Amino acid sequence: MDWTEGRKKSFITSVLRSGYRRWPPKYETLKEAQAGKKENVKTKRIAMHYTCNLCKEDFPAKEVQVDHIEPVVDSKQGFKTWDVFIDRLYCDKENLQVLCKTCHSSKTLTEKKERTSASKKPKKSRKRQV
Repeated sequence: MDWTEGRKKSFITSVLRSGYRRWPPKYETLKEAQAGKKENVKTKRIAMHYTCNLCKEDFPAKEVQVDHIEPVVDSKQGFKTWDVFIDRLYCDKENLQVLCKTCHSSKTLTEKKERTSASKKPKKSRKRQV
């Protein structure tokens, strides 16, 4: 079976991101965002809550995500190399933050729009001076 470059890149990205799920700085970031045990308004059960770094509200674990402050794929430059991708994905906790799903979706959408507009901009041509 022949894989296209796009399919191969997608597969490798997926494997790397699945490994990130167990990255220790991710859990350190989550632990630092703990707001204590509170009643989950949806389930009425006591659950650990975490503070969203943007809206500053508290949410149970299922409603928060650990986000890269500086995106893994730069919104202006796009994908560079696998080395850059891996370094940015497996970063220190200083580049990580806890966001509620709403804030994370909003931030991700903004980054996606930036990437799209950056990729559509024509490259500035260098005019040769005579």
